[in-house]
Amino acid sequence: MKYQSILKWLIPPIVILAFFAAAMGLFYQTPGEPFAYTNHRGETVSINGYGLYSYDTVSSAAQERGNDIVTLLVGLPLLVISAWLAFRGSLRGQLLLTGTFGFFLYTYLSMSMLTSFNPLFLVYVALFAFSLYAFVLSMMSFDLATLSQHFSQDLPRRWIAGLLFVIAAFLSMAWLGKIAQPLVQNQTADLQNTTTMVIQAMDLGLVVPLAVIAGILLLRRSAWGYLLASVFVLKAITLGLAVSAMAINMSVAGVPESLGIMIPFLGITAVNLVIAVVLLRNVRTQPIPSLRPAHG
Repeated sequence: MKYQSILKWLIPPIVILAFFAAAMGLFYQTPGEPFAYTNHRGETVSINGYGLYSYDTVSSAAQERGNDIVTLLVGLPLLVISAWLAFRGSLRGQLLLTGTFGFFLYTYLSMSMLTSFNPLFLVYVALFAFSLYAFVLSMMSFDLATLSQHFSQDLPRRWIAGLLFVIAAFLSMAWLGKIAQPLVQNQTADLQNTTTMVIQAMDLGLVVPLAVIAGILLLRRSAWGYLLASVFVLKAITLGLAVSAMAINMSVAGVPESLGIMIPFLGITAVNLVIAVVLLRNVRTQPIPSLRPAHG
């Protein structure tokens, strides 16, 4: 695997800092209790009032703790295992590692931009930076000239691409619906005490285009299509689990819309898990000569 020596320097700080950040989010406690707050937009929200996320809303704090749970129980073990496999020359491990970097990149980009300032702000920024460069280097480590030849011709490219389009359409409709209504009615959106819609911007600007481009290129048998589809699917599993855990925590905290969030994202997680199994089962260590080379 190319850039292995650099990745060996980037992965340990990601593991250490992510473990520390997630553990602090779950177990660091301070005195206090939730309280009502009316912000400059006239929006009244319930502020968490205790723990690391004391200045976040009750809803946001529940989501952040749910994400911490998935980071500890899924993200970090997956990072260690996939790195071990990738460094031993496994293409499946390399794909899994890249997708896992995508999860950490998305997670700590959102934590850096969205979580109310707390003592771990620089930890979130460091994790964002380490994950970004690890993700870029991991993407650059693939040999695009032969990558498509490692995938079996039996790979159901059409229905995988179709599911990617469905996920992109679901996210687009969900977020555009949430954004359009207050714009049309000249009202303030439900921002939960944030200044703007950070997650919606990230999903509409990064996740949705990635799903669409990956699907189109996969249909064309492009090496980039195989790579981007694999990365998207493997990253979407961890992201879906994180959102589902967030929704469960929100339900425990009494946030009313939690079930409406949890059910579709559990479905997305299940679909991506099936796609991931199919993709990885159709990866071969040695190139398959009968498969025509990729174009771009």
